[in-house]
Amino acid sequence: MSTNKAPHPSLEELQARVLDCIIVGAGPAGMSAAVYAARRKVDTLVITDNIGGQTNWSADIENYLGYEFMSGYELSQKFYQHLKKFDEQNDVYDLEVLQNDPVAKIEKIDNAFRVTTKQNRVFTSRTVILACGARPRMLNIPGEEKFIGRGVTFCATCDGPLYRNKTIAVIGGGNSAMEAVMYLAKLAKFIHLITINEDLQGEKALIDEVKKLDNVKVYYSTETLAVIGADKVEKIRVKDKNSGNEYEIEVEGIFEEIGYTPNSDFVKDLVEVNAKGEVVIDEYNRTSVPGIFAAGDVSSVPYKQIVVAAGEGAKALLSVYNYLLPKNE
Repeated sequence: MSTNKAPHPSLEELQARVLDCIIVGAGPAGMSAAVYAARRKVDTLVITDNIGGQTNWSADIENYLGYEFMSGYELSQKFYQHLKKFDEQNDVYDLEVLQNDPVAKIEKIDNAFRVTTKQNRVFTSRTVILACGARPRMLNIPGEEKFIGRGVTFCATCDGPLYRNKTIAVIGGGNSAMEAVMYLAKLAKFIHLITINEDLQGEKALIDEVKKLDNVKVYYSTETLAVIGADKVEKIRVKDKNSGNEYEIEVEGIFEEIGYTPNSDFVKDLVEVNAKGEVVIDEYNRTSVPGIFAAGDVSSVPYKQIVVAAGEGAKALLSVYNYLLPKNE
């Protein structure tokens, strides 16, 4: 693995050489992998659209060991500050970070991979770690796309303050919906929590807290049919699945919290993905293609949690290190 490298090479210099590893994404999995890469002297480039990924959207985090009661954004910044310490010591650690230019394509070439970004920068690496996370799933109902940014949102922590003292709806019944309600209840006048399921899903502690809130009404077995409004969201049309009755609820904002879709579209023809679109991995984070690894929410790891993603990122890089060892001896 590389030991001789000038401090902070230019993008042109990075494109001209064959790297040991490219990490796609800088959420908990990607940043954890990057820290391990720096410590192991694996010549690594992190390519990402943003720092933090979905962690930035989490409100109050109480279950990340050692960091109790902080926002997701604060936690992701802690991760990034840790990562930057290695990036800043570039004469010691082989680590670079390229932001605001996500990966668009990965191709297998001989014994390496060609990685092309959306700005048509091309890099070559012996290995790749897919840590590109997931994106919010949409309802795909009339009016939804029209009103994105005008009442329809997917991020409670980002947009919650805009709906202070207003009546809103949260769509969903899992952990992400519970966390959104817990945060929004401190801001909104009233929340209509709508779930298509017969009961709320997720951690019992969160569900119990939500059910105690005075400004929240839960609608069970209720399907959201349409978003209605003129220039902005004014109502939602819903259907009671048990009775078949349809009716409208007046709201000023809608927060969709119905899960996520893995960001695997650009590799689905390269590596094996399952029915959910998750990149299939084994216990060593190996994909169906030797040299490509995956970690975090884009992968088939069963539990989508920040601490799990961070651990999976570390595992993936250790697997990369072991994969590269015979090639450098």
